[in-house]
Amino acid sequence: MLRQWPCRGVAMAVILEALARLSVLVFVVSSMLAMGLSLTAGQILRPLRDRRRVATTLLANFVLVPLLGYAILALVPLSEAQSVGVLLLATAAGAPFLPKLVEAAKGDLAFSVGLMVLLMVVTVAYVPIVLPVLLPGVQVNPLDIASSLVVLMLAPLAVGLLVKDRYADTADAVQPVVSQTSSTALVFLVVLMLVLNFQTVLSVIGTGVLIALLLFIAGSFAIGWGLGGSAVDDRSVTGLGTAQRNVSAALIVGAQNFTDPNVLVVLVIGAMLMLVVLLPLGGELGRRTASAAGESTSEGMTTDD
Repeated sequence: MLRQWPCRGVAMAVILEALARLSVLVFVVSSMLAMGLSLTAGQILRPLRDRRRVATTLLANFVLVPLLGYAILALVPLSEAQSVGVLLLATAAGAPFLPKLVEAAKGDLAFSVGLMVLLMVVTVAYVPIVLPVLLPGVQVNPLDIASSLVVLMLAPLAVGLLVKDRYADTADAVQPVVSQTSSTALVFLVVLMLVLNFQTVLSVIGTGVLIALLLFIAGSFAIGWGLGGSAVDDRSVTGLGTAQRNVSAALIVGAQNFTDPNVLVVLVIGAMLMLVVLLPLGGELGRRTASAAGESTSEGMTTDD
């Protein structure tokens, strides 16, 4: 009977990992579909017509954040594999979690979806070119990155936009259900990641990985917030959009090009820390936005009286 316990433990771990992968799949697809059902193509593209906004966003995500990654590695000593993990996060932008973060922050949802699509598309072209320069010997197949992003993210978004355009009433009726499915999947994902990676997190304590990743998240948010312009809504989107990296793309590259498991360990811990840090931060930004809106409304009513 005693020999059955390790087998049961392994079986449970396999089941939890399968549930985690399913949660990621359900969250990404449902969140993209929900965004498409709630917006129009014009609403998504309109914010991207601002050339200054697009230029500063690209500067933040594909120039300043990689430089930040290098600066952190110069300050915090990590192993070669751990350093590779940080650089993978620094070069991959356009995460599917961004709209959910911006929704919590009560920011410009249309801008967040447009920003996410822009960063995803640039990442597909950027990573295969830049990574071999940063990490000599690494070869990246852009089709491997693009295929997962297109199938899991852009395709559901396009379907939602099409339904919204052709069958607006149906889209309005279905969107709350799809959005709730996305939120539920995200909760499951956070819990499962904490359960599955608890020992992994413990294993890197004392190595500098946690400090490096926390500095990276905080610094990336500061870069996006600082370049977001004067409007708080825009700053929330650019701050969260710069700090939340495209872990999916980074995992594809890491799994295909590196045999050292510490590369993927850093990516997994980074993904978990981004959720743990940025979700509450988005909620706090949302509460402040709502409070400011309430005060503005009260002042307006007082003035009218």
